[in-house]
Amino acid sequence: MPLHFSREELAQRRQRTIDAMAKEGLDGLLMFRQESMFYLTGYDTFGYVFFQCLYLGADGRFFLLTRAPDLRQAQQTSVVEDIRIWVDAPDATPAVELRGILQEYGAKGKKLGVEYEAYGLTAANGKKLEAALDGFATLADASLLVSRLRVVKSPAEIAYVRQAAELADRAWDAAVALAGPGVDEAAILAAMHGEIFRGGGDDPANEFIIGSGQQALLCRYYSGRRKLDAQDQLTLEWAGTYRHYHSAMMRTLAVGKPPAKQVEMHSVALEALQEVEAALKPGNTVGEAFDAHSRVMDRRGYRHARMNACGYSLGTTYAPNWMDWPMLYHRNPVVLEPGMVFFTHMIIFDSPANLAMAFGRTSLIGPKGAEPLSRSSLDFVVK
Repeated sequence: MPLHFSREELAQRRQRTIDAMAKEGLDGLLMFRQESMFYLTGYDTFGYVFFQCLYLGADGRFFLLTRAPDLRQAQQTSVVEDIRIWVDAPDATPAVELRGILQEYGAKGKKLGVEYEAYGLTAANGKKLEAALDGFATLADASLLVSRLRVVKSPAEIAYVRQAAELADRAWDAAVALAGPGVDEAAILAAMHGEIFRGGGDDPANEFIIGSGQQALLCRYYSGRRKLDAQDQLTLEWAGTYRHYHSAMMRTLAVGKPPAKQVEMHSVALEALQEVEAALKPGNTVGEAFDAHSRVMDRRGYRHARMNACGYSLGTTYAPNWMDWPMLYHRNPVVLEPGMVFFTHMIIFDSPANLAMAFGRTSLIGPKGAEPLSRSSLDFVVK
């Protein structure tokens, strides 16, 4: 199986990680985020739900500790050569086995960074890790070290993001073509996923969001389907996904003639989206981009119906969600740079009126500003 990136690019990423480790005074890095493992070695799995760790030392050497089902996974998808397997048993102690391998790599007495903020390191396993390495090495929280490198995409990554964006547009086209009175949400969902899979895409890192009627005011997936009424509203949030790179979109469409207030809500959401995208330019902060959203919403009388965040970075992310660091919220100090990718969503949920309006798309930040990656119109779709 070919790698999705050249060995040279993967090696350059590891060297940048080593350089970042040096600035933090770290002798090694214990990674539990699957995103970091994919980014640095190509390793692709969902086995991170169990204990597994990728170690990178300041000397450039690295190894993977995982379970038997992921041995061939690592061999076929990554450049990792030293793959160690811990054996499932009632008294299994993979953290202790990790300590033994770290000793082989000369890590005893050293300062090691740990990706504590990782779905691959539960609180229980985190405690076991600290107990196993107590007195062996000094541990420091390095949860964002690789994430800060991943946030700026390489040309090869951007090519995958663009492909993901095309798949997202195709999914929206399928939804618009199908939606109408009496149509089952399940059919719409199936059509959207079908477009992405036929285009060579992947499962997204979280479920697509689909809700109509009162449930159009939800921005989380829930179990259960209904058929669209002759007068209805449908909110969708989905992502085209290619090589695990996501390009998300969000829309609310109307079935039947929409109320005047919902038409106004579309106008507000559209204005807010355009203002946020104008603020997504190098040198601005992530917080300033969010503030553009809240200024429009508040000025136009929708403070009660807006969110406290309006987007986040996107990249190669794994379940349980496609949201990546950093998020767009007030006073977030992260400075925007060319090569970053952001999904911005303008969500208005007016509970008293039982009306929804959501608009969102993904943009690539270039030298001068944001480039929306979707080709789809921002008009209010009425079916």
